[in-house]
Amino acid sequence: MDVNLSKAVRSNLLSLQSTADAMAKTQNRLATGLRVNSALDNPSNFFTASALNSRASDMANLLDSMSSGIKTIEAADNGLKSITKTVESMQSTLRQARQDKSFKTESYTIDLGSSPAGTEQISFEGGSVGTTAVDVDLTENTATAASDVSTATGLTGATQLDDVALGLDDTDTFSVSDGTTTYTFTAATGDDVSDLIAGINGAANLNVTASLDDNGSLKLTADSNDIGITIGGTGAIIGIGTQSAPTAVNTAKTVDALVSEINANTSLEGNIRASNDNGKLRIENLSTEDLTVTGVGTGGEVDGGSGTDTIGGNDVRKNLVKQFNDLRDQLDKFSDDASFNGINLLRGDKLKLTFNETGTSTIEIQAKDEDGAATSVNNTNLGIDAAVNADFDSDTTLDAKLETLSTALNSLRSQSSTFGSNLSVVENRQDFTKNMINTLQTGAANLTLADTNEEAANLLALQTRQQLSSTALSMASQADQAVLRLF
Repeated sequence: MDVNLSKAVRSNLLSLQSTADAMAKTQNRLATGLRVNSALDNPSNFFTASALNSRASDMANLLDSMSSGIKTIEAADNGLKSITKTVESMQSTLRQARQDKSFKTESYTIDLGSSPAGTEQISFEGGSVGTTAVDVDLTENTATAASDVSTATGLTGATQLDDVALGLDDTDTFSVSDGTTTYTFTAATGDDVSDLIAGINGAANLNVTASLDDNGSLKLTADSNDIGITIGGTGAIIGIGTQSAPTAVNTAKTVDALVSEINANTSLEGNIRASNDNGKLRIENLSTEDLTVTGVGTGGEVDGGSGTDTIGGNDVRKNLVKQFNDLRDQLDKFSDDASFNGINLLRGDKLKLTFNETGTSTIEIQAKDEDGAATSVNNTNLGIDAAVNADFDSDTTLDAKLETLSTALNSLRSQSSTFGSNLSVVENRQDFTKNMINTLQTGAANLTLADTNEEAANLLALQTRQQLSSTALSMASQADQAVLRLF
């Protein structure tokens, strides 16, 4: 059945219940640390804080990809540093090869006998000369001095030949030949020897000079000692003899002459070097491969025969070729191994990072060439070709390879600078995102967190109120007990 409470008891009971509810709420705030635990507590603050926390959570998820992206860039930078050191080591190898001049040499005496045949040669093949032999004559052709051809007889009624008419009419001729070119002078009425001389000296490609000697005789002189002069024709000029070609004489060239001829040969220039070694022909093989010299006898003398000798190649430069190629192989391996989490920027992979929760702020990181096209960092794209022994033969080819490596280093440094800039952007965005998350979470906390000091004070006050309410309830009950005492 219903129990009827007095007004005073009911009022104190209601106050005690209200105090108990307030204590429960305060205790909940102290337990959770939040003064807004649900939308019922404060809808505006609850949903605003929820939105802020959601955004902070989304941005926190982006931090993971940023951290992974930073490590991917660092891995690529590690690879670039190792590749750069490798290229620098390759440069050192080339410079070492360029400074090395330990080319093999041999010195030969010239011995062609007392009567060379004139066909003796020394030939060079192999090394940097190539597979086609280059021949150099060991002899030179000399001849006895040619005698003059002149006439001093048959001069009818004259003392000077230039006063003598060449013929009685324009049918008379006079011909001169140097063995290759023949000139024929046809006399006209009134022509004399001066006209003949002018005609001979004006003839094209005729290696004969005409003049008058001190006696007034016609003098024909060959322009070189190996030319024979033949004359002919009809007319009043008689008594001119025919000169035969002089007898050829073959002699061995001097060492200095051979040195000059070998060093001036365009097919041998830069491939071998000749010098005079105290009267011996010294040949230096400017190559890493063996040079074959033909025309060398068993005793080491140059005799122009079929014997051969071998001059070894530069072993130091040959070993440096292998060292260069070993370093080159490591370059591509560094590039292959510079990956992180399946992404290798040095192999042309693209790294895309998102910086905000809406996806409107992103960055794409990829290795690119000077034209902005996607590329990978390897020997082919850097223009570094494998070396062969012939590449280390001359300083010129070594300088060309050094220039290629210098260009490759510039490309590597440019790419490293680009990755460094990208890394700075990502790290800045990472710091920004962390600060934004802190700001968002702090803002949400300001809307929902409870002040523990305040709530503790409230709880203490409520406990005191509860005790007072209990006492008041007890006193209100005593008023009803006074009626009981009447009975």
